[in-house]
Amino acid sequence: MNRLTWLGHATVLLELGGVRLLTDPVLRSRVVHLRRHGPVPKIPEGIDGVLVSHLHYDHLDLASLRRVDSPRALVPAGAAPLLRGAGFERVEELRAGEVTEVGAVRIEATHAEHQGERRPGGPKADAIGFVVRGERSVYFAGDTDLFDGMGELGPVDVALLPVAGWSPKLGPGHLDAGRAARAAALLRPRLAVPIHWGTLHPLTRARGEWFTHPPREFAAQVAELAPSVEVRVLSPGEALEL
Repeated sequence: MNRLTWLGHATVLLELGGVRLLTDPVLRSRVVHLRRHGPVPKIPEGIDGVLVSHLHYDHLDLASLRRVDSPRALVPAGAAPLLRGAGFERVEELRAGEVTEVGAVRIEATHAEHQGERRPGGPKADAIGFVVRGERSVYFAGDTDLFDGMGELGPVDVALLPVAGWSPKLGPGHLDAGRAARAAALLRPRLAVPIHWGTLHPLTRARGEWFTHPPREFAAQVAELAPSVEVRVLSPGEALEL
C-alpha cells in the first residue's frame, strides 16, 4: 500500500510499501499559544519512524511525540540532546545530504531555508526537509523558502509543500501560496499537496481568508506555472492513494 494522510498543519502519515512514517507530529488540540481548528487526529499506530524538520513548537511538539509508540526519530543535527533530555532514546541526527533507511525506504535530509532554533536563546539546529524514496517518492519540505538547488531534489512523485502558516503574516523562511507554486514548478512532481494551512491559529486571532484561501490560490498558480503538476487539496484526515 502506498498512501499519504494529511493530519493537519505539517503532520502527514506516509505509508510506503509497508513502512509507516510520520512527519512533524502535532496531535493535540493546543500547542503553546496555538489552537487547533477541527478535531484532534487519532494517534497513528505502528509508526516505524518520525521525521522532524526543525525545533519550532508547531513542528516538534514533545507531548505529541510521546503519544506515538516507541518512535525512531530522525532529526536535524543538534536536535538530539533536546529529545534525549525529554526521554527519547531512538534519535538519529541528519544533516542536509545525509541518508538513512527505515525498512526498505531510503530517506535523505535536504536543505531548508528556515531558522530552526527552538526559541531565542534556546536549542539550535539547522532546519531540514526530507526526500523519502520507497515504492513511491515524496518530498516533505518542512518549513522553507525557495533555495538554490531545490529543483535538483526531483524527480519525485509527490511534493508536500507549505503554503501558509498559523497567522496571516509569514516571516522569512516560509513559502506562501505563490512561492510554493514556484517550488512546484522547480520540482515538477507528479502531485503537489499543500500543507501547513488551515489547522492552527492563535487564540486571539480570528480566522478568515488567510486561513482557508491559500490552497486554492496555490492550485490556481500551479495551473499557470506548472500545468503538468496535479494539485490535490486535502482536508485534515483525508487520505490520498499514491
